[in-house]
Amino acid sequence: MSRGGGNEALAFLSSLGSSGIRLGLDRIERALGAIGNPERGYRIIHVAGTNGKGSTCAFAAACLMAQGHRVGLYTSPHLVRINERFQVNGEEISEQLLAERLLDVLERYPQARQDPPPLTFFELTTLLALWHFAQAGVDVAVLETGLGGRLDATTAAQPTVTAITPIALDHMDYLGNNLAAIAREKAGILRPGVPAAISRQEREAMDVVERIAAEQGVPLYIEKKDFELRRGLSGALEYHGLRFDLDGLRLSLRGPHQMQNAAVALASLELLASQLPVDPAAMREGLARTRWPGRLEEIGSRPPLLLDGAHNPLGVESLLTALSALYPRRRIHLVFGVLADKDYISMIGRLFPRCSSVRLVAPPNPRALDPAEYLSKARALCWNTTAYASVGAALEAARASASPDDLVLCTGSLFLVGSVRERVLAPSVPAT
Repeated sequence: MSRGGGNEALAFLSSLGSSGIRLGLDRIERALGAIGNPERGYRIIHVAGTNGKGSTCAFAAACLMAQGHRVGLYTSPHLVRINERFQVNGEEISEQLLAERLLDVLERYPQARQDPPPLTFFELTTLLALWHFAQAGVDVAVLETGLGGRLDATTAAQPTVTAITPIALDHMDYLGNNLAAIAREKAGILRPGVPAAISRQEREAMDVVERIAAEQGVPLYIEKKDFELRRGLSGALEYHGLRFDLDGLRLSLRGPHQMQNAAVALASLELLASQLPVDPAAMREGLARTRWPGRLEEIGSRPPLLLDGAHNPLGVESLLTALSALYPRRRIHLVFGVLADKDYISMIGRLFPRCSSVRLVAPPNPRALDPAEYLSKARALCWNTTAYASVGAALEAARASASPDDLVLCTGSLFLVGSVRERVLAPSVPAT
């Protein structure tokens, strides 16, 4: 492929979007070797978990940037544009640079273009991210796992520090049908001798993680035991950590659950300190300046539009807690869409009775659940429930039915949140 073939390269990347999920490390390890193992040139914080791992990555990256370090951030899925997945010092990769980096990778690993392609979409984007961060000269990269941990493509990179956020039932077709099995997959990111920070867990999950850490010689630090972010007697947030005690902290991300995510991020940075220090002032600044769109993100007013990526039962529970804290006694008009592989029965059973009206829609994803399949169940939980053929129609109907003091809420899938966000913020948010 010629150096002028940037559009062709991007088209090839897009063509892999339906490549599906193929867990395993052999393919990505071969590809990394072919391009010179760029991931060995910088430090890595690797974060797994069911919920909160993206927010934890965002907190950690913001604190590192506040210290003046050059930071790569790799997350998934994206909300609007694939460029969101690849950030250096808070800036998404440009279209031109994305094409150039992809051409670099394809020139060094031409086997990627074989038919059928040896790499999935996620594997190629992971390869691309690790190459991009090396070329950008980052000091540290913060990597969010895509699915599980043990066999996730990001696990091919050797971490400096690992972290695990709350583990819950999700992706059971791939990770196992109970909490212990899923915890084994998440704990697969742990490495002998590499320190790890872990949030508090259900006992079943914690037992698994602690056993694996002991077997592998992993220095394990646990929230509420070794570190904690809590609200003090004055009402201000206090962090009691491995090295530092900080008070008067402010989190820019909303919701009580973000205290847990921030605590894991701070503990990860303390574990990194021997190689890449972050002082308390930078931690304080980073927590206050972190941005993570689509998570309890409020847009507009009267009525406000709230976007949240709750996509499993644990996410819904966190959302309900946040709604009670941030929007008490508000009437909620819900736009809801979910993927077919989610435990949507548990999700709607908790969320829909809290709503005054519900609009069902399929998220823009091939794995979306058809609203017709659960419309009758939904109406038993909220009588004022209607199914819509498009995200735009569902959003318009919800806004039309809401009074200025109500709340319009969009949740159930990050793909739905991304579609709504693009629609509402266009043209300020570039379209794909």
